[in-house]
Amino acid sequence: MSTQFKAAAKASVVIPVKNGGVLLRQVLQAVCRQQAPWPYEVLVIDSGSRDGSQTVVRDLGIRLHEIPPAEFGHGKTRNLGASLTTGDFVVFITQDALPANEHWLNNLVSAAELSPDTAGAFGRHLAYPEHGPVIARELQTHFSGFGAQAHTVQMDDSERYRHEQGYRQFLHFFSSNNACIRRSVWQRIPLPEVDFAEDQLWAKAIIEAGFAKAYAPDACVFHSHKFGVLETYRRAYDESSALRQLFGYELVPSVKHLLKHSWLLSRRDWCWIAESTLPARNKCLGMVKTPAANFSRLLGFYAGVKQTRLPNWLKEHSSRDKALQRS
Repeated sequence: MSTQFKAAAKASVVIPVKNGGVLLRQVLQAVCRQQAPWPYEVLVIDSGSRDGSQTVVRDLGIRLHEIPPAEFGHGKTRNLGASLTTGDFVVFITQDALPANEHWLNNLVSAAELSPDTAGAFGRHLAYPEHGPVIARELQTHFSGFGAQAHTVQMDDSERYRHEQGYRQFLHFFSSNNACIRRSVWQRIPLPEVDFAEDQLWAKAIIEAGFAKAYAPDACVFHSHKFGVLETYRRAYDESSALRQLFGYELVPSVKHLLKHSWLLSRRDWCWIAESTLPARNKCLGMVKTPAANFSRLLGFYAGVKQTRLPNWLKEHSSRDKALQRS
């Protein structure tokens, strides 16, 4: 593999970075160690890091492109990365998504090649060990719903697609934290330039255009967050607000739904914690933290659904993205 520009590259790995921290070097080294039967290139787009991330990139000999912070956008910056590279497949990960092994890239691209009408593929997320078993279980449960083997899906029932929200959500799920897109499809359908959920909006567009998407369970990255109560609320607010505006989804439509499902989720988690082999101290902590985490997440979902009714000051302070922009 050459980390410099290479016209014959089959895959182009694009990594948006801002203040990548100590994890950035590990992520970049893991990307550079990938074993694939074809050449690939790596591009980092930095949007104003102040922690020396640019030096880390240059030290590893990786191609670096810098943009002002104001020019960053989730879809916009990834489209820029695609335009600056040449691989048949454009691979996207984030600065905190660590490839789990040296076959991650090959597995991801291989899934995207399962059929000629496959527009792209997304891979599985694993929890960092230090983030604990509850978060690991949540990610495992989420991704197990997509199957255990690499496969493709596309819209095969237009009536069901129109009338069943759950079916649409399944087809629309895509994660640019760990994904690749076929360049020929990207040239026709680039990532939307929106504040949030650009990946799922892109999946909606390709599904409705008749393409398939692939799931690659063996293309794993470690990618998880251990947020506090406020950050959990803010992240959920951004997700819910975007999905409400872009797709019409109402993740938590009422206070009744909020209270009921907060209780049901906490009871489920308590049962799992009680039956687990966790040390007693960890069980106690889990029993205390789980209800707060579930309630703050569902409260964020509810606030996102109702965001048009919130005063501007509350909307500003409810959004994690807005908070990051202010900082």
